[in-house]
Amino acid sequence: MMYLQPEKIIKTIDLLEKRISDRFPNSSLKEVCLQFLTAAQESKQNIHWISSPNIPLRIFSYVIIATGLGGLLYSITYIDLKLENTTLANVVAVSEAIFNDIILLGAAIFFLVSLESRLKTKRALKSLNELRVIAHVIDMHQLTKDPYVNDSPQSATENSPKRTLTKFELQRYLDYCSEATALIGKVAALYSQSLPDEAVVRAVNEIEVLTTGLSRKIWQKLTILNESNNALKDK
Repeated sequence: MMYLQPEKIIKTIDLLEKRISDRFPNSSLKEVCLQFLTAAQESKQNIHWISSPNIPLRIFSYVIIATGLGGLLYSITYIDLKLENTTLANVVAVSEAIFNDIILLGAAIFFLVSLESRLKTKRALKSLNELRVIAHVIDMHQLTKDPYVNDSPQSATENSPKRTLTKFELQRYLDYCSEATALIGKVAALYSQSLPDEAVVRAVNEIEVLTTGLSRKIWQKLTILNESNNALKDK
């Protein structure tokens, strides 16, 4: 079975950051990509922690569970089962006490057994939320990169954003944004690959939908730029 490899994804993000630095050394997009690279490296560590069994926590849980079961069995030995002392009231009282102890012990066992999974899920969801924020920040950077305005700079107003990029530079800028959003989806997918928890898978799917939508918007702008360039060539 094929799996996504964190090392290769991080290498691709690192290369993307270098490409942005080469062409746009003073851009905010470069800083965002550096933050994304750091988040991806932290995700690799998180995924390694998620994929590895938490031995100390498991030992602690097993000891507590064994202690609880031992205590329940020990308490049962104190029950007087002699026939002459057995009345309906005593049977009901003893049964209710044992039943309550079993319920409490079962709840404790469930809590301890699922504790490791819940801790891993919590860390995964926190990291996924950071990736979601980075995707929105990248979207903010491409938001004002309008290919239509690039053709008519004279229509700018006093409060219009400064547009200093050439068509080629704008094309590369948007392309970098599209690559970054696609890579965010790949880093997110590493979590569902390592921890197929329902909440984690749902969060990963939401990020995939988000990044796909952002990439689609960017590619619409790139299509407009390409059509504009082709029109100029035909003249």
